[in-house]
Amino acid sequence: MIRLSRAEQQRQTRERLLAAGAAVFARRGFLAATVEEVVAEAGYTRGALYKHFGGKEGLWQAISDAQVEHHLRHLADRLDQVEDRAGLIAALVPVGPAFGADEPRWGVAAHEFATWVAGHPELSVTVLSAQRERERRIEAAVARACARLGVRAAMPLAQVVVVIGALGGSLALRRAVDPGTDVHAIAAGTVAALFPEPKGAA
Repeated sequence: MIRLSRAEQQRQTRERLLAAGAAVFARRGFLAATVEEVVAEAGYTRGALYKHFGGKEGLWQAISDAQVEHHLRHLADRLDQVEDRAGLIAALVPVGPAFGADEPRWGVAAHEFATWVAGHPELSVTVLSAQRERERRIEAAVARACARLGVRAAMPLAQVVVVIGALGGSLALRRAVDPGTDVHAIAAGTVAALFPEPKGAA
C-alpha cells in the first residue's frame, strides 16, 4: 500500500471536503447546509473543515471560486473563437451548475449566500472586490470579440456584463421554482437584444 506524503494527504482532504461541500450545498442550499453534514459526507471531522476553509462560508467561497474560474476560462476560449454575432450571443448565454439538469438547487444556494453576505459588511467587501475583478475579465474578453467581429453593444460593456450576470442569477432562481421555464430561450433573447443586429444588415 502506497503511503501518501503529508502534503498529498492535505490535498486529498481538501479535495474531498470540496466535493462533499458541493454535493451538500446543491442538495440543501447554503443556509440549511451544516458543517456536520459536509464532514459526514466527506468522512472527516469538523476540525478538518475549519483548518482548510475556516468554516462553512469559506468552503462555499472556495467551491464558488473554482467554478467561476473554470467558467471564465471556458468563456474566454469561446469568445476568442466565435465567428459572428450569433456565436457571440451563444457564448454569452448564462450557463453553469444552476442551469444544469441535475442541480436546480444551486441557484437558490447562490442567492442565499449573496443575501447572507449582504448582512456581513466585513465579508461583502472582499466578495464584491472579487466579483468586480471577474466582471473586468469578462468585459475584456467580450471587448476583444466585439472589436474583431465589428459588433457593438446597446450599452457600455461594463453594464452589459452586470446585466448578463444578474440575468443568469435571476433565471436560475426562477428555474428552481418553476422548472418549466425555458431559461435558455429567455437568456438568449435578452443577450441578443444587448447586441443588436447592425443597421442595414440582411
